Amino acid sequence: MSRQEAGANASSWVVASRRNSTAPRAPERRPAEELNRRGRGSSRGGRGGGWRDSSGLSEAVAAGRGEPPLCFGFKNDLVGAVIGRGGSKIKEIQNMTNTRIQIIKGNPEAEVKIFGNKAMQIKAKAVIENFVKKQENNNSERKVDIVAFQPSAGRNASTNDSVTEDQPLIDWDQIREDAVKWEKKKWADLPPIKKNFYVESPSTSSMTEVQVDNWRKENFNITCDDMKDGAKRPIPNPTCKFEDAFQCYPEVMENIKRAGFQKPTPIQSQAWPIILQGIDLIGVAQTGTGKTLSYLMPGFIHLDSQPVDREKRNGPGMLVLTPTRELALQVEAECSKYSYKGLRSVCVYGGGDRDGQIQDVSKGVDIIIATPGRLNDLQMNNFVNLRSVTYLVLDEADKMLDMGFEPQIMKILLDVRPDRQTIMTSATWPYAVRRLAQSYLKEPMIVYVGTLDLVAVNTVKQNIIITTEEEKRTHIQTFLESMSPKDKVIVFVSRKAVADHLSSDLILRHISVESLHGNREQSDREKALENFKTGKVRILIATDLASRGLDVHDITHVYNYDFPRNIEEYVHRVGRTGRAGRTGMSITLITRNDWRVATELINILERANQSIPEELVLMAERYKANKLKREMEKKMGRPQGKPQKFY
Repeated sequence: MSRQEAGANASSWVVASRRNSTAPRAPERRPAEELNRRGRGSSRGGRGGGWRDSSGLSEAVAAGRGEPPLCFGFKNDLVGAVIGRGGSKIKEIQNMTNTRIQIIKGNPEAEVKIFGNKAMQIKAKAVIENFVKKQENNNSERKVDIVAFQPSAGRNASTNDSVTEDQPLIDWDQIREDAVKWEKKKWADLPPIKKNFYVESPSTSSMTEVQVDNWRKENFNITCDDMKDGAKRPIPNPTCKFEDAFQCYPEVMENIKRAGFQKPTPIQSQAWPIILQGIDLIGVAQTGTGKTLSYLMPGFIHLDSQPVDREKRNGPGMLVLTPTRELALQVEAECSKYSYKGLRSVCVYGGGDRDGQIQDVSKGVDIIIATPGRLNDLQMNNFVNLRSVTYLVLDEADKMLDMGFEPQIMKILLDVRPDRQTIMTSATWPYAVRRLAQSYLKEPMIVYVGTLDLVAVNTVKQNIIITTEEEKRTHIQTFLESMSPKDKVIVFVSRKAVADHLSSDLILRHISVESLHGNREQSDREKALENFKTGKVRILIATDLASRGLDVHDITHVYNYDFPRNIEEYVHRVGRTGRAGRTGMSITLITRNDWRVATELINILERANQSIPEELVLMAERYKANKLKREMEKKMGRPQGKPQKFY
């Protein structure tokens, strides 16, 4: 029997027993001793009463069976406190006094009956009365405090005391003041921080306003804005060459030359002079445009140039939060590739060796690249100290929000010093990302490459095939059999089970494939990705786990076996090919179930100057007509869909 049922039964027994005095025809209840002998009421607790029967209690009751129950009363509103949560208090008293206690709710007082020998009855009564007296004193003190807190002006004299007690006023001003004091005390002992390391080159400073505008238009129509309230700051001129940004940092230039880059990407050219000045930045650009190096290079300089030596900081100075393990590992690889003055980095992610990650962090690191879930785990268990972080990056912020990481991000940032420099990157600019930026960035500048409207990369040819669910296997088999030896393809599916079924089916047909999804072990995921990157396997079947941050330059095709849940993910999937100046092709299978996205897909295709199948246009028109019809039926109050059958 559940606790609620026990309480309900006890309450009904009380009501019935009260009615006996006025309703003679009601059936009589058996006495408590008979109930105990029949095994009913041996363990009963709740709001209605508390019972306990053990061997010791049975002996006590048997010894005092001739004794009449000791009866007394107390205030009805204290019954719950005497019984305790789940009957815990009354059971404790029964065990302590070797008695059996029955409490009957009444009006205005509750009646208590104590069964047992005389001495134990008196002891149990004294325990209950002392407890009741203590509860009354506590309640009276609380009531006095509440009444004293109430403002006298405007109080209704007829207001009931119980209403006053239940609805105390809260001094929010005092709470806010205390929060501010606590915040100041928390960060009072912070070491100094330096943010501005930018030295503008003569060639950059000599650019005229017309030259700057022309450069931004020619480089994917870069747009910049200052989001500071009040007087706006001048947007720095872009650094068209690496020397313009890092002329004072020869080690950075050596790393760049070693990598063989010719010139900065558009997002890098405009972001570097802003970040190097210590200004918070929001960078909105498509995947594959060089956003990672746009925040890593200034981050290295920021870490090495702080007034406090790295050995004395007692924690990492740079934190990069990423949505997926694959992206975290990729950023960590970039950190190692462009190592600067011995900066130590560690990757912290769920699914990896937790003990090993804790050991790595404990040894002392300068840079932590992490997924929010695992970092929040280490933070809550005091394995990592984030007070020393002065340079924070929220990478692919829109994806992190889409994956539901905002609560973990909020908890993490509570322990990061408020005067840090913060960089946020995103491929899209929805409302949720704007809200996150407003909360955690201070007076940022925004740089977006292209347009804030969703656009797929124009280096990818997008083919759309209208088909049915039954014909999908035939389409993909035909495509895979026609692949050339140099082709490399990612096949995107909607669910993990589909990835497993499709990969198993292709392996049975002697086609070598790898699969990548969240249910696979981390070691298997890393091995699958490594085999795909090295070309050992040329076909990767993946969920949207691989739609962001997967940096494989030689992917020639993207095959959308299932259409994604929204149009943003479609754009990110297409962006896996046609990277780093190459061209690519995407093939997308569309069925009747996907007709709700037909209009948005047509807009994407039009912006990228792609051909639009006539069947897709007809599908969009049918969906609009059906939607309009359903809205009209709803307005007119007519039943939608098929009419119900009545018999």
